[in-house]
Amino acid sequence: MLKKRIIPCLDIKDGRTVKGIHFEEIRDAGDPVELAQKYVRDGADELVFLDITATSEKRRTITELVGRISEHINIPFTVGGGIGSVDDAKALLQAGADKVSINSSAVLNPGLISLLAAELGSQCVVVAMDVRPVDGKWEVFRNGGQIPTGLDAINWALKVSELGAGEILLTSIQNDGTASGFALDIIEAISEHVKIPVIASGGAGSMLHFEDVFTCTHATGALAASVFHYEEIHIPALKQFLNENKIPVRSWI
Repeated sequence: MLKKRIIPCLDIKDGRTVKGIHFEEIRDAGDPVELAQKYVRDGADELVFLDITATSEKRRTITELVGRISEHINIPFTVGGGIGSVDDAKALLQAGADKVSINSSAVLNPGLISLLAAELGSQCVVVAMDVRPVDGKWEVFRNGGQIPTGLDAINWALKVSELGAGEILLTSIQNDGTASGFALDIIEAISEHVKIPVIASGGAGSMLHFEDVFTCTHATGALAASVFHYEEIHIPALKQFLNENKIPVRSWI
């Protein structure tokens, strides 16, 4: 059976790791290089770096910081924020990223997904989806969850898969930072419909929430930030808990 992935996320603003609630109320969470090193030691399976203000500030991702982090880790490293072209993506891969994540740029230019897949390989292309329920359906939002797109989340997930994305990073805006648990309904709806891996994000607050997302949905990975940054959950203990509950995870020793 495919082993489930535990993935810390570094949301970056002004060179620091930050975390908020519902994508707002941002607070400092530490030095990104130090946190990245800690997560490698703790047995994280992958690491995600999101430059959360790059799109709204109309600039590229902080490549220099990506390079510094990549020098200190030996696990798969996904980087997103402000990627609008193949050249942007290549610059991040050259700086040390293993995969790139696009969100707003994919909504505004779906063809970019296919271009990236053709140039870099689908395995390097992650499409991030920020979603929230609107009038009884889950809608996709862009620009850090600020702008509604009118896109139905399930339909968009199917489209990005068809266009060549290798993975989907799915975040529920209403669950983000609340520690109330993952949005299991939309995670299952999307992970059941698409043939590519889905990483669940938004709402992790306890080890039980990770167990729930892996037993109630087809998500192959679970991403969290504040519970790891502020040491409310330790990754080795989480992996041991999941293993004891018959959820396959990679070794945490």
